[in-house]
Amino acid sequence: MSRFAILDAPSILGLRPTGVENLPEALKKAGLLEALNAQYLGSVQPQYPYSSVRDNSTHLINGKAIGAFSLQLAKSVADVLRKKNQFLIVLGGDCSIIIGTLLALRRIGRYGLFFIDGHSDFYQPEASLSGEVADMDLAIVSGRGPNILTNLNGLKPLVTDEDVVVFGYRDAEQAASYGSQDVLDTNMHVFELSRVKELKIIPAASLAVKQLLKNELDGFWIHLDADVLDDSIMPAVDYHLDDGLSFSELSDLLKILFTSRRAVGMSITIFNPSMDSDGSIARKFVSSIVTGLL
Repeated sequence: MSRFAILDAPSILGLRPTGVENLPEALKKAGLLEALNAQYLGSVQPQYPYSSVRDNSTHLINGKAIGAFSLQLAKSVADVLRKKNQFLIVLGGDCSIIIGTLLALRRIGRYGLFFIDGHSDFYQPEASLSGEVADMDLAIVSGRGPNILTNLNGLKPLVTDEDVVVFGYRDAEQAASYGSQDVLDTNMHVFELSRVKELKIIPAASLAVKQLLKNELDGFWIHLDADVLDDSIMPAVDYHLDDGLSFSELSDLLKILFTSRRAVGMSITIFNPSMDSDGSIARKFVSSIVTGLL
């Protein structure tokens, strides 16, 4: 059996249909399956169509649909992870797919989250300009927000603050200007991009993993949002920020996480192939990921 398994989860219910839904096909076309010699497990598709209507009570768009999709995805993820013999890679879609992956983990044990993202995704719904759950997925999985998403199966929170590392985000000033709550006001292990750059990638990643694994975890999940990369090398994302990690820094980070032997899987989100006409960005992104995992 292959060491790696790949599952598609091309939901854009937490964002909008800009092209991010084509992420799985683009990364597979760029050679991800072959490079990892991965087993392909198929695709989990949303039951409900995308809607841009914002709910008056929850302030979310597609809250019910995301809840239903998260339950679907959780079942597929849990089926793989219970076997404990494959590293699962879930290809999004937008960042709201981590609700389903962490629901699966919450059902089977105590797992942490290593959250790698250019944004902290910590908005409360009423502060979000859009109502997109991709603005607030970290808040949701840590139990902050409407029960329609935070309390799936009565398992709120899906991950506790102490079991979360937030790594590489660089939108603190922007988020504060819109009234977002702040991850620095939590017990999460927070590594803003400026701190990562100051420490250097390998020491920062090593310290972050050490802090996470102080807790008695059964393992941890890696969430990778493409916009953690420098905008100059990863322009194929919908929300742009200056600065970010290099491809080699991402490889070094993933290598530290993977060689800890405690990571059980990874979600990859937000890469938008419609902004990568010749596929060159996808190939570099895949190469960076593969280098970190092999």
